[in-house]
Amino acid sequence: MKPFLFITLLLLVFFSHNLSYAAKTHDHEAEHKHTDEHTDEENHTHKEEPNHAEEHDHTDEHGDDHGEENDHEEELTTKIDHDMAAQVGIQTVLPRSQVLHQTITSYGSLTTGPKQLSHVRARYTGMIKSVKPSIGDVVKRGDLLARVESNESLKVYNILAPISGTIIQRHANTGEVTQNQVLFSIANFETLWADFRIYHAQQSQVSAGQTVNINVNEHVITGKIAHIIPALNKPYQLARVQFNNLVYGLSPGLLVEGYIVIGEFPVKLAVVKSAIQSMGQQRGVFIQKGNQYEFTLLQFGRSDDTYTEVLSGLAASQAYVSKNSYLIKADIEKSEAEHEH
Repeated sequence: MKPFLFITLLLLVFFSHNLSYAAKTHDHEAEHKHTDEHTDEENHTHKEEPNHAEEHDHTDEHGDDHGEENDHEEELTTKIDHDMAAQVGIQTVLPRSQVLHQTITSYGSLTTGPKQLSHVRARYTGMIKSVKPSIGDVVKRGDLLARVESNESLKVYNILAPISGTIIQRHANTGEVTQNQVLFSIANFETLWADFRIYHAQQSQVSAGQTVNINVNEHVITGKIAHIIPALNKPYQLARVQFNNLVYGLSPGLLVEGYIVIGEFPVKLAVVKSAIQSMGQQRGVFIQKGNQYEFTLLQFGRSDDTYTEVLSGLAASQAYVSKNSYLIKADIEKSEAEHEH
């Protein structure tokens, strides 16, 4: 009986130990599995976080782009108070319709006409009894120049000024005997002629009656071609333009530049050519809005020596800087340089 009980007790102890070990093993595996799953979830969460960071960086980068664009727009404007603008000569005008002129350029010089130059001689040979004017004096037609005693009749006669003008030469002194020489030269500079050289390639485009803008000594004089004459032994013709010189006081011999108008065409809107400025690769003008000046990109069409046609980008009610616009450009470029540093 005792051996049987002893064997039964051993079997119970063995099975109890195995059951306890199996339970512990199961619990350990379950815990290990839970840990692995938790780790996987953390890894998964950790892998997704950089995407949020990338989105955040992308948003920041996008925001920076907008900031740069806004800065660039601000760089194309500047503020100048009205007193300062007036002091530096900044002027604005409204764009308007214009008649543009197609021109060709020619060069020449100023001369006097045949009626504006007179060389005075004595009618009869004799002794000069008196001389009145000197070089540089202004005389009128009919004024007394000299008195001469004729060798044949011994009578004294007067030499009078045939035209009004200035004495530019004098070869007469009291006590001298007149020969066939010129005693006085008188020139009238109240009217002058501009003689422009017209070469063969331009001759078909130039004719009498066309308008010419003459540039000389910072003056612009407008006249019309009176006639075209051949130049002796020269490969060109001369287009002659007469103008009133009383206002300008110019002298013969000055070199001149002429813009001969060969065509005209009206445009609806135009700006002064000197007002156009370039900002980077863009061309436009500066628009005034109170004390602020803003660069505006324009689309341009045809041009002449003074105006350029505006196809788009500007309204007739918008005042633009017509004079000294380069000062505004310089101010904007200075601000850009300071911003970069």
